[in-house]
Amino acid sequence: MRDLIVTQNITVDGVIEAGDWFGPADGGPEVLEALREQMARADAFLTGRVTFEQMRGFWPAQTDDPTGVSAYLNQVQKYVVSSTLQEPGWKPTTILRNLDEVRRLKENPGRDIVCTGSIDLTHQLIAANLVDEYRLFIYPTVVATGQRLFPDGSPQTLTLTSSTTFPSGVVLLTYRP
Repeated sequence: MRDLIVTQNITVDGVIEAGDWFGPADGGPEVLEALREQMARADAFLTGRVTFEQMRGFWPAQTDDPTGVSAYLNQVQKYVVSSTLQEPGWKPTTILRNLDEVRRLKENPGRDIVCTGSIDLTHQLIAANLVDEYRLFIYPTVVATGQRLFPDGSPQTLTLTSSTTFPSGVVLLTYRP
């Protein structure tokens, strides 16, 4: 069974909603290297429709992307959880209609399935107990407003499996439920 990994860029106060506090290269070259290592361990990228459409409108056009994110996203098998999306328009992409299909995807052979962004989908995955690991890139920023990784009423007991501090002040914490 494959692991479903929630990887989020998050502020010290727990906000995962993107803002001007985050950019893919903001954590420095060491954070980018950690991202590349994670991309190498995953062969599936899971997202919700809104995040998928935002990414589809941006990443394929990034021809001089030094981060490697564009190249990865253009080739990795993408899965979009959506009840309304008809034609993804970004290959290779498969549309999953519900969380039961996500559960079946986890049962297939393969490497990690990574979910990044997609706040609503992430909350649904947490509520359905489908998350096997959290990889949190914590940025030394407090924004004091925005959506959080764990919504109210979703208590979790997590076990820290690793931590890495980067020169930029970003900390990568890895937890398993």
